[in-house]
Amino acid sequence: MHSVYGYIFVMAAVTYLIRMIPLVLLKKEITNVWIKSFLFYVPYVTLAVMTFPAILSATGSFVSGAAALVVAVILAYRGKSLFQVAVAVCAAVFVLELFLVR
Repeated sequence: MHSVYGYIFVMAAVTYLIRMIPLVLLKKEITNVWIKSFLFYVPYVTLAVMTFPAILSATGSFVSGAAALVVAVILAYRGKSLFQVAVAVCAAVFVLELFLVR
């Protein structure tokens, strides 16, 4: 039980340092276009990295997960709403799990 407090302290210190070091080191505004672009896309990449493996393993088989991913990307690229994409993906997984994947 004593080592749990050590783990909590280390996690708190790392979190604090990650948030404070940029504030201390970077006093002026970032003007570099490449760095600004990089920082703009960090949240999207992080979300994608966390979500992508879950999409492929959320269904009963890899095939239906991959098909759901393809359907979602195509519909999202065509500008469909989130609700339409979700319904289409659920329908695609349902059909594949029901008829094709055994």
